[in-house]
Amino acid sequence: MKTEICFELNKLEQKAQKRQLCRAEASGASVILNGKPMLNLASNNYLGLADDQRLIEAGCEAMQRYGAGAGASRLVVGNHPLYERAEAALKQWKQAEAALIFNSGYTANIGVLTALIRRDDLVFSDEWNHASLIDGIRLSKAACFRYRHNDVDQLEALLRQSPPGKRKWIVTDAVFSMDGDLAPLSELVELKRRYRAMLVVDEAHSGGVFGPNGEGLLCHFGLEKEENVIAIGTFSKALGSFGAYVTGEPWLIDYLINSARSFIFTTALPPAVLAANEAAIHIVQSEPERRGRLHALSERFRTKLTQLGFGTGGSETPIVPVIVGPNDQAVAMSELLQEADIAAIAIRPPTVPEGTARIRFSVTAAMTAEDVDMAVDRIAWAGRQIGLIS
Repeated sequence: MKTEICFELNKLEQKAQKRQLCRAEASGASVILNGKPMLNLASNNYLGLADDQRLIEAGCEAMQRYGAGAGASRLVVGNHPLYERAEAALKQWKQAEAALIFNSGYTANIGVLTALIRRDDLVFSDEWNHASLIDGIRLSKAACFRYRHNDVDQLEALLRQSPPGKRKWIVTDAVFSMDGDLAPLSELVELKRRYRAMLVVDEAHSGGVFGPNGEGLLCHFGLEKEENVIAIGTFSKALGSFGAYVTGEPWLIDYLINSARSFIFTTALPPAVLAANEAAIHIVQSEPERRGRLHALSERFRTKLTQLGFGTGGSETPIVPVIVGPNDQAVAMSELLQEADIAAIAIRPPTVPEGTARIRFSVTAAMTAEDVDMAVDRIAWAGRQIGLIS
């Protein structure tokens, strides 16, 4: 077995796809990566809340008062009173009747999809959906039809050709994490209505970023009250903490409590995390200026890169990829940027399609316009070094 595994690792290395862990200590707009300070253009901390003093204080107070761990799953004795407070804050924020917190976005997606989708259902999944959605669909054992990224015409053709009498599910990310573009949610909702399907939307990268109070992309498009739509979100990105959530009607939450295996069979979150989650929910609603600054900086960054000749795909969000192509060139550009004090990571297959390796940049509200302009200058230098731009 060791020989086979070493052979596989060698193959990954030959294709410039072998990954390794880097030691990172992030603070504000900066990160110390392998001992070297850099501008952090690689995190999902969109609103700059991960080291916000209010989250830190809430977490520390909860740990001092309630201890470090939950000690059991929520259905045993791990359902700490702080869960009730955090879920009440979620309901108020999302204007939902009920809410349920999961331990991570991955466990939420797997738990929801495997609990709700039956083996004889039909699932229609965007080809660029996150791995957790793909794995949840696979574990459901339902027939899955992948449609081209954001191609609503192909999706409708697949729905139209599907056998009658089958339950249908459309599954999509709201913001696609490697391209920074938006799902066409209004069109997907229309198809959901027309073909009597259910729609599952993963708001991981849109929660806190879009919507009047950061509720997410569904709310941004005025679709938050739409029937037969299940929204999943996370605390670990714009909200700066950890964990995930589902909001909806009481019957949905009650069923997930009784059926979602990734919820039932895992230890509850620590009190400190729950307290930080609750604090983040209140901050996201009360400080819209963070979102305004984030979108202004993202637009500045994206526009300057595009003007220089970089391909940034269909990005409309703080996620701004620079498409490089070959794996080795993406790795080379990443290394040049890190030499120039820019934390930028090469994203390669299987995370993205073959031939589309890229540097995936993420702007945060912790940055300044000067940070963005400095980063653009150094990205331009690195791009010229590898021949990506002239």
